[in-house]
Amino acid sequence: MLLLFINIKVIMGGVFLRPVLFKVFGHNIYGYGLMMALGIIAAVVLVNYRAKKEGYDEDSILNMAIISIIGGFLGGKILFWITEIKSIIAQPSIILNISNGFVVYGSIIGGALGLIIYAKRKKWDLLKTFDLVIPSLPLAQAIGRIGCFLAGCCYGKETNLTIGVTFKEGSLGPTNIKVLPTEIFSSIFDFLLFIFLIWYCKKERKDGRVFSLYLIIYSIGRFLVEFLRGDPRGFIGSLSTSQFISIFVFVFGIILFNLEKFKKHKKDDMQEG
Repeated sequence: MLLLFINIKVIMGGVFLRPVLFKVFGHNIYGYGLMMALGIIAAVVLVNYRAKKEGYDEDSILNMAIISIIGGFLGGKILFWITEIKSIIAQPSIILNISNGFVVYGSIIGGALGLIIYAKRKKWDLLKTFDLVIPSLPLAQAIGRIGCFLAGCCYGKETNLTIGVTFKEGSLGPTNIKVLPTEIFSSIFDFLLFIFLIWYCKKERKDGRVFSLYLIIYSIGRFLVEFLRGDPRGFIGSLSTSQFISIFVFVFGIILFNLEKFKKHKKDDMQEG
């Protein structure tokens, strides 16, 4: 596994580790934007495929996807602005940079709100809808994190390990030191989470369990990888903003996973009372 990772790192570092991958008709094709687009396309294709098997209308699923994507974009931007408010006050032009600067948790929250609004309008069961959509999310994140790696954002702490990378000139990462490729760590984790959720979807389960497992597992992985990050980002006390949010996401996931048990205990207590 380590040798495979090193080979991947060498190939990507030597050939693709630069913001601009190639040109088409004189226009630069950026790795970050391309990977984000591919991630979104893969997520939409997957959810559409799964929705057809569940009897959902294809046009409705596409509309829901569009609303969730818009919500995710706005949510990621707004949370980024909140976490970087001091920098924005000092340099307001940061707000005008639309292509860069997102917080994943903001995108998740914004996308979820978009989904909730649309599902309510269509009178779909919320937990079933989330279970349908959620496996597509780590797939999009896994591909998107490769874009982060190509752009040089979300990089790790300085290291002397063989797996360390040095970013090329023009990237968002440091060009004079070797750092941990935390983007690739996150991408591998997200791909594994995607595979696990797809497998779990095939098992007989209660509604909301796929969604809750995503929240639990992702929050743990995100909390841990934050310790390896070296890029400037927001902090709340000694925790990064994402670690702080991860705690609440983890607790919410645990509650959701055990929702039926909580309801049963409450019902039993009412009957006893």
